[in-house]
Amino acid sequence: MGKKILMIVGDFVEDYEVMVPFQALQIPGHTVHAVCPDKKAGETVRTAIHDFEGDQTYTEKPGHNFALNATFADVKAADYDALCIPGGRAPEYLRLNAKVLDIVRHFSDANKPIAAVCHGAQILTAAGCFKGRKISCYPACAPEVTGGGSEYMEIAITDAYTDGNLVTAPAWPAHTAWLRQFLKVIG
Repeated sequence: MGKKILMIVGDFVEDYEVMVPFQALQIPGHTVHAVCPDKKAGETVRTAIHDFEGDQTYTEKPGHNFALNATFADVKAADYDALCIPGGRAPEYLRLNAKVLDIVRHFSDANKPIAAVCHGAQILTAAGCFKGRKISCYPACAPEVTGGGSEYMEIAITDAYTDGNLVTAPAWPAHTAWLRQFLKVIG
């Protein structure tokens, strides 16, 4: 039986990190609701494509518009079985939204499956409920992970790390591992 998954996104979410999981999680029959604070179903968020081209950090290019299929104001965390947090630049400001953090805390307190990739760890650390947990993320977010009391897991960019109900990965090249582990945790 399919699960109900909440995906929290915002403008300039990483294109692959929202598009691929949104589609892939529906393949086995799960329902995925993509929401953004202050936006409604049918509205869009802009995405950014982050690429690894040999520079000291990733490059950024405009991505596609991503259509939301649910309204953030209507979200009741208790109605969902799992939470997915894509990366990109969106987490840096989404972590300032009190309702976003309350949603993350609900999933953590209820020990529901949570997946975060790349800069999604910024939301996890801002929620303050992952102290002592092991979290992978884009290396530039490692100081936030350790500063928040979690252990940064330095793994290959194509790998993911599972710590109980929490599945994290450094960036979109880890999608196969990250989604496989998240689906296993979801059950």
